[in-house]
Amino acid sequence: MQRIIRIEDSYRELYEYIRERKFTTLMIVVDSSFEKLSSFEKIMRIEKECGCRLVRFSDFVPNPLYSSVEKGVELFKTEGCEAVMAVGGGSAIDVAKCIKLYATANTKENYLAQKVLPNDIELIAVPTTAGTGSEATRFSVVYHNGEKQSVSDESIVPHIVVLDAALLYTLPSYQKKSTLCDAFFHAAESFWSINSTSSSKETSKSVILRIIENYKKYLSGDRKICAEMQIAAYDAGRAINITQTTAGHAMSYKLTSMFGISHGQAVALANCGLIEYMIANTDKCIDVRGKNYLKSVFEELSEIMGGSTVSDLPVLFDEFVDYMQFEVPTATPEQLKVLSESVNPVRLKNNPVSITPKDAYEIYKNILTR
Repeated sequence: MQRIIRIEDSYRELYEYIRERKFTTLMIVVDSSFEKLSSFEKIMRIEKECGCRLVRFSDFVPNPLYSSVEKGVELFKTEGCEAVMAVGGGSAIDVAKCIKLYATANTKENYLAQKVLPNDIELIAVPTTAGTGSEATRFSVVYHNGEKQSVSDESIVPHIVVLDAALLYTLPSYQKKSTLCDAFFHAAESFWSINSTSSSKETSKSVILRIIENYKKYLSGDRKICAEMQIAAYDAGRAINITQTTAGHAMSYKLTSMFGISHGQAVALANCGLIEYMIANTDKCIDVRGKNYLKSVFEELSEIMGGSTVSDLPVLFDEFVDYMQFEVPTATPEQLKVLSESVNPVRLKNNPVSITPKDAYEIYKNILTR
């Protein structure tokens, strides 16, 4: 059972937990912005407050590489670490998850090729953005030989999640908008996923309502909303932990690498094109609950967002994303072809409407040649 620590002013509860666990050496996985965080000194006080040595690992980049995981595992072992704590966004948490998972694996073989053997190494996550939801999921992503590799196991769901709203106060505007979009579309994709349940849909619905109600205040700098957005992002992660993501995410990855835009922006663009396609092609429904069920899902989603009919839904998506004022890249026919061929069909299996490479080409064309 995951434990949530919500920080008001003090990290006292986290210190107490570390003392209770009697950790003597803790690896902290942090990115280059760690020293600028409002929590920096409080995290570093773990050494004094808990008598626990901190081993810092920062040798990774956004969209982390497998080689970074190898280095992290090596450091974890050589320094005699007993647990892992990630302080950062999705990349830091993903790397920490893999270090935790592979710390007991065979170092002579590629970790990604080995059978997952869960261990009891504890993982603490301190998310510094409100968006990825990685702190709530069993998933991690690393890149090996230029290819995205997904790692999934229940054992990498963090044991402890520390939510400190103050970490969102100084987020750069673009990062704030991008991660917000990631959280919103996690919830939307989970809502229509073929794996959705009544429980996951209720969670997704609460996230969407919370974001729609508060996103303008959040982006304008209202600090009172930050804690609310952290919970929304966390709950969106809980939803996709049940359902997984759908075509919007599958179609986003190449957009990020091709145009140098953030993951959240890419997901937002892909989903704006995707929703139009799905509403127009419910006859291609692959959800076993049928196309009438799918139509009702879109109707309900439109209503949640304040619309009256299904046809309002693409407009509502566009209005939400347009508010972010993202600069939308323009693609050439050659780039559209590369994009449409890049989508892994395996990653489309959770989408309720089937998508061929030709369909993907048209979706990309609609969003990148307007």
